[in-house]
Amino acid sequence: MFKKLDWQLNGAIIFLAIASLLILASSSPHLFWKQALWYLFGFTAVFGFANIDWRWLSGQLWLRQSIYWLVLGLLFITYFMAPPIRGVRSWLVLGPFQFQFSELAKLSLIIVYAGFFAARYFESALLRNIIYSFLYLLPNLLMVLVQPDLGTAVILFGIWAGFVLLSGITWRQFFAGVLIMAVLGVFAWTSFLKSYQKERIVSFLFPDIDPLGVSYNVIQSKIAIGSAGFFGKGFGQGTQVQLGFLPEAQADFIFAAFTEEWGLLGGFLIIAAFWLILYRIARIGLHTGGNYAKFAALGTLLVLILHFVFNIGSNLGLLPVVGVTFPFFSYGGSSLLTLFILIGIIQSINKQSSF
Repeated sequence: MFKKLDWQLNGAIIFLAIASLLILASSSPHLFWKQALWYLFGFTAVFGFANIDWRWLSGQLWLRQSIYWLVLGLLFITYFMAPPIRGVRSWLVLGPFQFQFSELAKLSLIIVYAGFFAARYFESALLRNIIYSFLYLLPNLLMVLVQPDLGTAVILFGIWAGFVLLSGITWRQFFAGVLIMAVLGVFAWTSFLKSYQKERIVSFLFPDIDPLGVSYNVIQSKIAIGSAGFFGKGFGQGTQVQLGFLPEAQADFIFAAFTEEWGLLGGFLIIAAFWLILYRIARIGLHTGGNYAKFAALGTLLVLILHFVFNIGSNLGLLPVVGVTFPFFSYGGSSLLTLFILIGIIQSINKQSSF
């Protein structure tokens, strides 16, 4: 069961899990045991999926399509049956748990795109293939936007864009794509984005425009990080966290919460552990045989990097707050379980590799 698993990869994830439980024990004790249970489910998923030979999936178009349509169906069910939570219909309530099926859309797109681009490796830049691949994204994107969940929509779009960019498009196609995205961005601003989403973008561009309103979270996050010092204020001693000044300290701003109590050294170790995860996945992907496995590793890297960039960027005030978690660190069962399934697939690829 444990034969030929990449334990540097697992070890880095375990480090982030311990750090997450530490800050939850300090800032949100009522969430500690829930998160611990999700980690137990997650690592069980890793070991389970690692023992499946995923190479055969590359030739099973019907199964990849079935997974895609199943997840899309779950998104429809979520939209029509999920209760509004903080104004968003993203979570189905399953007993004591809330599950966000839009997280599974990331997994289904990676499975579909890995097969799609592996089969068209030498003709990925053809316009028809770019359009065809976008059609897989479009219904998922629309179902997430109507919830509305801008953060997940950004990640889904980033997965598609990353596959297209790294599959060999020309510079002319790249600049044409940038122009089209700019036009669509203007259209989304005028037609789709909610007022609070626009306010977040405006507050990013002008951080002092509403310090007690839409800019409050980011300002408190920067105060928490800036006041931490090298070694931090100590377990349970972070003033921004313990006095409730830092909202979403267990999820969107967990990096700021952890850094305040464990210092810049602690923050650096968190980032180092995360980059070790990326390095190990990239190494596995580069050394594996078969394009499907390589593209599966690429998709996993895309999801992790996009989450990291938007989460850290919002904590530091470098990017707008879009509600994206820090992988393997933020509180949230749906996101954790989806990422652990991806890691299980990567570990399976590692077991089947010859290096």
